[in-house]
Amino acid sequence: MWLAAVPLALAAAYLTLLFLMQRSMLFPIPPPMGGGGDPRAEVIRAKRDDGEAYALYLPPQAASGPSPLVMFMHGNGELADYWVDEFEVPRRLGLGVLLVEYPGYGAASGSPSETSITSATRALFDWAASDPRIDPKRIVAYGRSLGGGAATHVAVERPVAALILESAFTSVADFAGRFFAPAFLVRDPFDNRKALASYRGPLLVIHGKGDTIVPFAHGRELASIVPGARLHELNCGHNDCPRDWKTILTFLRSALGN
Repeated sequence: MWLAAVPLALAAAYLTLLFLMQRSMLFPIPPPMGGGGDPRAEVIRAKRDDGEAYALYLPPQAASGPSPLVMFMHGNGELADYWVDEFEVPRRLGLGVLLVEYPGYGAASGSPSETSITSATRALFDWAASDPRIDPKRIVAYGRSLGGGAATHVAVERPVAALILESAFTSVADFAGRFFAPAFLVRDPFDNRKALASYRGPLLVIHGKGDTIVPFAHGRELASIVPGARLHELNCGHNDCPRDWKTILTFLRSALGN
């Protein structure tokens, strides 16, 4: 009996440690960037359920009246600051961009979790919908990797005009098997599969066919959930995919009506 108890005790200890450490694994917060910030970006702070939401707003380079907005939610090992240069193309064409920061990341207060990230994203959508520079009927949620969970949540909880998911997963719980753990131990599942079941707006899913972190099958399944969704395959992996602006802008013109 003693010999049988040893592996059980080791397994219990492993699962306990995994449960306690999983947020540091899911949210590997990079060090903040130095400097005084990018002058092109306006710092946005909005009240959320349990603290303050933080984002960077990049206005369109040319606008007459309220403009469409792309709310971008980044991957788990990134910061909003990393993405300021990546959205010059849509800004030149009259779209504003809101780079959402997660609680505990960069200059954002708090700590990251599914609850806090969802709360921050909701608060920032509400800020955008009330800002006179932004057309509240043309706000697009765009999530990359972990950001797909935040984008999907806001898409089913707020009236977004469209949703873009890049390198997104079906659910964090679907990765539990990689760590020899049961799915119910996942504290922040970001169940995109379940959330999309209630979403019926325009959806573009972008996924690299060579993605070894979030396999392509995840993107294919997400696209299959929403009628009329478009799946766009790229010849890349997870972190090396260039923005295919031609495809994205074609989708946005159709979804936004311009």
